[in-house]
Amino acid sequence: MKPTEAPLVSVLIPAYNHERYVERCLDSVLEDPYPSKELIIIDDGSTDNTGELIAEWIARHRGEIPVEYVRRDNRGIAATLNELAARAHGEFLRLGASDDYLLPGGLDTQVGYLLAHPRKWVVIGDSIVVDREGRLMHQSGMRDLHHADLRLYSTDEGIRVAVISQWAIGGPVALVRKRALETVAGWNETLCIDDWDFFLRLAAHDAIGFIDAQVCAYRIHGENMSRTRDRKARILNLTESQDVALRRQAMFSEPYRTLLRAESHHISAKISFLKGELWPLMVHMAAYLSLGVVSRFKMRATTHVVEHA
Repeated sequence: MKPTEAPLVSVLIPAYNHERYVERCLDSVLEDPYPSKELIIIDDGSTDNTGELIAEWIARHRGEIPVEYVRRDNRGIAATLNELAARAHGEFLRLGASDDYLLPGGLDTQVGYLLAHPRKWVVIGDSIVVDREGRLMHQSGMRDLHHADLRLYSTDEGIRVAVISQWAIGGPVALVRKRALETVAGWNETLCIDDWDFFLRLAAHDAIGFIDAQVCAYRIHGENMSRTRDRKARILNLTESQDVALRRQAMFSEPYRTLLRAESHHISAKISFLKGELWPLMVHMAAYLSLGVVSRFKMRATTHVVEHA
């Protein structure tokens, strides 16, 4: 894409205690050849050397890319993303993470998709998966790490099913139209892990597109917030997700509303398992399985009606 034709992309980097990885993240923004971009960084109260490393990187690369950098006390990922978006000047927002990094060509591919699909508000891609040293672990985060059925992502209906029941997004793989945040109200600052809630709201509007291309490297290093093995933290995260499932049901029509009810029971079953509560586990699994059957029946019935309309 020629510089004169390329809309501005704001690359948003929320940084927190990633002194080992943040320079690789920032380097990757420069390495991507997309010609019209800016970099917005917020250090969300890091207690290690992350903030100093960012400042040194900016000093080295001053003039190569427009940069806005803020250091402040910790407010959490959702509040940081909302502030980053508010500071951005771009038509498109590329969501980043200070422990991951972009892959060259991803910006051009994603911008091209959204320009060609004006009804979509966000496009997601795939990722490679690397370890703390940057060694390749998986070629596809969605397929190899999360075991997603990529065929679902070819239709709006499939994406709704995938977002509800097979949430398989790993790493900063989304490019968002900034104006879309006016409709879905950004990120929910009451949540610790907010991405499922954000994408459920987008899926309810059939606003998500997908490209089967690796646009970033997702790093697994044992400290990823969403992959903790701490039992109490996992219960807290799951309880939060259960609340999201219950609150977002009203946004969906059938059969997706029933599918989201089924997923809320699935989450409850996981909580019961972690708590060692056998009877609630059995009850929630029974509800999950039965509602799953009902949602599939409703989905087939809806497809039959549409095909014969």
